[in-house]
Amino acid sequence: MPTAMQCDTSHLEQISRQVRRWIVRCTFEAGSGHPTSSLSAVELMVDLLFGGHFRFNLDQPDHPANDRLIFSKGHASPLYYALWAAAGKIEPDDLLSYREFGSRLEGHPTARFSLTEAATGSLGQGLSIGLGMAMVARYLDKSPSRTFVLLGDSEMAEGAQWEAIQIASHYKLDNLVGILDVNRLGQRGATMYGHDLDSYRKRIEAFGWRCVLIDDGHDNDQILHAFDELNADHGGSDRPTMFIAHTIKGKGIPSLENEGGHHGKPVDEDDVDEILAGFGAANEQIRGTIPPPILYQPDPPASRQAERIDYEIGDTVATRDAYGNALLRLAAKFPQMVALDGEVCNSTRTKRFRDELPARFFEMFVAEQNMVGVATGMALRGKMPFVSTFAAFLTRAFDQIRMCPYSDAAVKFVGSHCGVSIGRDGPSQMGLEDIAMFRTIQNGVVLYPCDAVSTEALVNAMAEYEGIAYLRTTRGKTPVIYDNDESFGIGGSKVLRSSDDDHVTLIAAGITLHECLAAHATLADRGVRARVIDLYSIKPLDHATIRRAADETPLLFTVEDHFPEGGIGEAVLTSLSDHATPVNCLAVRKRPISGSPDDLLEFEGISAASIVDAVERCRCTTQ
Repeated sequence: MPTAMQCDTSHLEQISRQVRRWIVRCTFEAGSGHPTSSLSAVELMVDLLFGGHFRFNLDQPDHPANDRLIFSKGHASPLYYALWAAAGKIEPDDLLSYREFGSRLEGHPTARFSLTEAATGSLGQGLSIGLGMAMVARYLDKSPSRTFVLLGDSEMAEGAQWEAIQIASHYKLDNLVGILDVNRLGQRGATMYGHDLDSYRKRIEAFGWRCVLIDDGHDNDQILHAFDELNADHGGSDRPTMFIAHTIKGKGIPSLENEGGHHGKPVDEDDVDEILAGFGAANEQIRGTIPPPILYQPDPPASRQAERIDYEIGDTVATRDAYGNALLRLAAKFPQMVALDGEVCNSTRTKRFRDELPARFFEMFVAEQNMVGVATGMALRGKMPFVSTFAAFLTRAFDQIRMCPYSDAAVKFVGSHCGVSIGRDGPSQMGLEDIAMFRTIQNGVVLYPCDAVSTEALVNAMAEYEGIAYLRTTRGKTPVIYDNDESFGIGGSKVLRSSDDDHVTLIAAGITLHECLAAHATLADRGVRARVIDLYSIKPLDHATIRRAADETPLLFTVEDHFPEGGIGEAVLTSLSDHATPVNCLAVRKRPISGSPDDLLEFEGISAASIVDAVERCRCTTQ
């Protein structure tokens, strides 16, 4: 690697001037964007990419040894795109399509621009994603790749940043490099620590990172000398590195430098020509050189056939146990599968995977936001991460979850301890919002198995699905009702009880499916014929089966251990929005309390006895 003394800093200065021109021009043409936030990090990023420290094959973006660059401060996208223009991967004229409808150069980077490593813009997520990529390189692929993350000082107030910082140190990721752009100004004024670099250093060093201060983040010599630290021998400390740079927001435009009130605003039309002239003569053809990655090619792991599912009908097995069994059983079939858990693997049942395949298990501790960010980074580097924790705790990480689709990150989520049926732990542990949450994810899948066989089959289905998927598991044991060879496809359902002249249809999944089966037996004794549907795929929904039931029975009931908002009932109501058959939704409507599972199902009106009472009351009023 060249050192600072070997680099042509005059060429880097010329690139920086042209990058500034592109930033101002593209945001001016768009009439929106964040030029001042981009201008503060120009030298930091130009010197990184074209100063000899960033290794990347421009013709092979997926090269396994490529370094990775993530803009956690995604609003600095004008700088991001201008850098790739300087690298020759974007035509300068294309920069003028920035933020236009249909342009791949969106306001904040997404996977629509192919060189984007991860979608960012919701602040505080980039470091976690970079952490996941660095973990893949070090622990799974054994790659020399490094991950660089540009951070803004405003986003250092996010708790997710500190989750990532402490776990990066725990995993000794010396291939993870943060570059903190301390430009002092946030959206509405000064940041928490302003230009006090030492405050950032003390806090980050306390978590075990190596910090390098850059007193002038616009001085090429200082920056390059600092980056030389990456190649220095520090005695195998295995510490991640954070460069902390003093920069000026709006650098290069004297009237805007270090001045508040300009965040997210392009320059004025009256000033644009003068500002561009201040950068010197345009040089649209200037290009920087990025050195190639180290020669490296991993051996792809081989896929082997998974063992058969082996349960007996009538056995009682918690679906969370079946999930743990499935992960381990399918590990051979899906060699890129990895498991992440939030310090509850003995409860989620990923412990078996951890104990037998420790190299593919990553403890993320009680830091769910970072866990999802790490999983996103791993997915983007070709792994198949299964993220497991209590369903209730996944709500903390919904921001990270909702961003996954914009990165095309096919993360698999499994939430245990769902509903009031967990019993005495009480409402803080009860996942009652998770179906609604995951139903909002575009093209996401939501699955809720009722027994061990369906759980194992659906874990396999979600592994094969090329997208985000969520599976809900139950804490208590439920009877096995399916044969081992029963098939379960995404978007399907199972009609378990039916006749040619059913009076009512009961639709449920998971724990309440068994309550519906018990209610069916009681209703049959009273002369009421009930159809029972196992709606194990909540999204996508089996619309054909639901509509057939609505056509053939005068009453429909949905029964779920979940709040009514956004759950199974609303999914069925949406499917039947143009249908005359009424849908009655039995769900968790009272404030949950501690108690036995049976008491709580009864208390919430979703037990077998409650279902029978609701059906009989409804039939009396409609006859």
